Amino acid sequence: MPDLGVNIDHVATLRQARETYEPDPIWAAVQAELAGADGITVHLREDRRHIQDRDVIMLQETVQVKLNLEMAAAEEITEFAIRVGPDQATLVPEKREELTTEGGLDLLVDPDRIRRCVDQLHDAGIDVSLFIDPDPKQIEAAIELEVAAVELHTGNYAEAETEDEQQEEIDKLSQAGSMAIEGGLLLHMGHGLTYRNVRPIAEIPDVSELNIGHSIIAKAVLVGIQQAVRDMKALITLE
Repeated sequence: MPDLGVNIDHVATLRQARETYEPDPIWAAVQAELAGADGITVHLREDRRHIQDRDVIMLQETVQVKLNLEMAAAEEITEFAIRVGPDQATLVPEKREELTTEGGLDLLVDPDRIRRCVDQLHDAGIDVSLFIDPDPKQIEAAIELEVAAVELHTGNYAEAETEDEQQEEIDKLSQAGSMAIEGGLLLHMGHGLTYRNVRPIAEIPDVSELNIGHSIIAKAVLVGIQQAVRDMKALITLE
């Protein structure tokens, strides 16, 4: 059964829409943890569109489960991560104009910058995961970087319109996942996963963590975050 990392970015999105103090992502993290979340994920974007520096600092001080900081391989964010010390840093691509992360980080573009960031995080005792597409070349590059884990981008699976297209994407994820496991990496997956489509991904062998945000927070608006987290946990429980 994979662990569930709950991304609470969009609690902060709602707060920032009015530039006020509520809803507080810290409260959301506590509720998610009480409901069985195995980790809390936040993305500190360079434009600070939702999660703020203070949020990450407070989460580090309060969260009892794993704190996973998604971040660009940028100098300012890297320095901040080193100061705060999350349990895990997940390097992701980042564009100012995108609504959400589009595709995986290309490890073959500017590899020196990525290597420098990874080394700095490792020196600070922070585990590193890389959010990448299920591409053998990207897996090979991740293995060479000696990171702890890769998080495979499941966006193409989530957007597939037919069962055949979905199965094709599942096969790609499974093959890339096997390659990652053989290379000594932990296997995580995420992006676009919902209550309707998560089960086949949770059934992929050796997946140890799923990171899910928008779908859980969207349901939480209607039923509360504890119920939303419990319902997702039930779906990915394979026993």
